Amino acid sequence: MKVWIAAVSALAASAAAQAQQARELNFEITELRGGVVMLSTGVAGNLGLLVGDDGLLLVDDQLPGTGPQIEAAIESIAGEGIPRFVLNTHWHGDHIGANPHFHDAGSTIATHHNIRTRIEESDLEFIEADREGFLPILTFGSDLHFHMNGETVRAIHLPDAHTDGDAIVFFENANVLHMGDILFSGWFPFIDLQSGGTVDGFIAALEAAYEMTDEETQVIAGHGPLSTRDDIMASAEMIRETRAIISPMVEAGMSLPEVLAADPLADYHDDWTWGFICTPRMVATLYFDAAGEDGNPRAIPCSP
Repeated sequence: MKVWIAAVSALAASAAAQAQQARELNFEITELRGGVVMLSTGVAGNLGLLVGDDGLLLVDDQLPGTGPQIEAAIESIAGEGIPRFVLNTHWHGDHIGANPHFHDAGSTIATHHNIRTRIEESDLEFIEADREGFLPILTFGSDLHFHMNGETVRAIHLPDAHTDGDAIVFFENANVLHMGDILFSGWFPFIDLQSGGTVDGFIAALEAAYEMTDEETQVIAGHGPLSTRDDIMASAEMIRETRAIISPMVEAGMSLPEVLAADPLADYHDDWTWGFICTPRMVATLYFDAAGEDGNPRAIPCSP
C-alpha cells in the first residue's frame, strides 16, 4: 500500500481559482489493490478511483465547485483527469458536487434511480444552478456491473439506509469495498431520515456489507480512514445498542427534550461523537426514527 499527499498544488492552483465558491482541497491518496485508489480530503466524502487502460471509474466527486481540483488530483495519479464513468453512491452534495464539471467534460454519470428522482425534485440552490449537470444519464435498480480494467465492479443498492438511494461499490477482484455513507468509520452515522433513511435499513445495510467482505477486504468508508470489516461490524453493533437504549424511552412516552436531558448515550460520547453528528444529534436520530416522526436531527444543537 502506498500513501502520499498528492503533489497537485501547482497543477490545481489555477484550477482552484476557476472553481467558484470552492474551497481548496488537500488530497491524501492511498493506493489499494488492483488499480483501485482512495482519495480523501477530510472535508467531504472519500473518493474511489479505478485506473486502467479501459479508462477511469470515479466513485463520488465531493463538493460543488471542486471539479477542477479533483481532475488535477486524478491526473497526478493516472496521467489523465477525466473519468469515463462517475458513479454516485447517493445524492448528498459532498458526494455529487462535481457532477456538472465531469458531465461537461464528457463523463457518463451513473446512479440509482432514486438519486435521479431526488435531484430532479430538489430545490437546493446548488442543484438548481445546474440541474442538468447533476443528473445521471445512466440509472439502475438493484445493482449495476462495470467490466473494465480487468475488474468486475458491482454497484449494489441497499434500500432505506443512509437515504433511499444508497449504493455500495464492490471491486470484486481487488477485494475493495466503497461503502459510501453507509459507513462513517468510528463516528456516529448521519442517517438522513428526510431522504428516506431509516435506522433498521442502515443496520441491515451494514450487515449486508459485512457478509460480502472478509478479513482481507479493504473498506473505503464514506467518511473516515481506510477501514476493515471489523469497523463495519463495530458500527452496526453501536447502532443496535444505542437504538436499544432510546427506543424504550420513546415507548414510555418521553419527549425529545426529556430524552436529551437524560444524556442516555453518555457512554458512547467519547468514542463516537464528531462535529456533524454529535451525541445529541444521534439521540435525536434514534428518537425520531423510533417515534416515526419526520424530524431533522441536524436542527439539534451540539451543545447547550
